[in-house]
Amino acid sequence: MVAQAVMIPFDELKVGMHAKVVQFDRTNALTRLMEMGFTPGAEFTVLKVAPFGDPIEIDLRGYRLCIRKAEMEGVEIEIIR
Repeated sequence: MVAQAVMIPFDELKVGMHAKVVQFDRTNALTRLMEMGFTPGAEFTVLKVAPFGDPIEIDLRGYRLCIRKAEMEGVEIEIIR
């Protein structure tokens, strides 16, 4: 039996979750996100979530990045564990 991938929006991530970028739905943020290392298949870990939920701090490719939920609209995320 193969486990089915769990897809959630970026704004539903919780501290400690490990996820990966699946694809982008929008193109206007694509270049900026890709420059920061968000490419399809890139894995990251959620380190902190601000008190009101925005921004979210992640560990991506060995560096820490704080990113706002609005910047990640249209990015499909898959939970790894």
